[in-house]
Amino acid sequence: MVSGVVLLKVVRGQINEVAGELAALDGITEVYSVGGRYDLVAILRVRDNEALAALVTEHMLKVQGITESETLIAFRAFSRHDLESMFSLGLDE
Repeated sequence: MVSGVVLLKVVRGQINEVAGELAALDGITEVYSVGGRYDLVAILRVRDNEALAALVTEHMLKVQGITESETLIAFRAFSRHDLESMFSLGLDE
């Protein structure tokens, strides 16, 4: 399983429409509207790097209203549980 995060800038007034279209694509598990330099963040979970590339280039970026994107590929996932256990090593009383 490969996870990716795509940061998106969208045409003003089209955020909700773009978010809805993205959320309907297979492989996109969540779409968040956010404040800051970007308008939307899409979370992708697919079987391999080829599927990630296809989802981004053949499907996502064809959605009308997207003006810029930045794709991040996740190497490793850390849950709250993982982080708590990592930082508590050797600290048992």
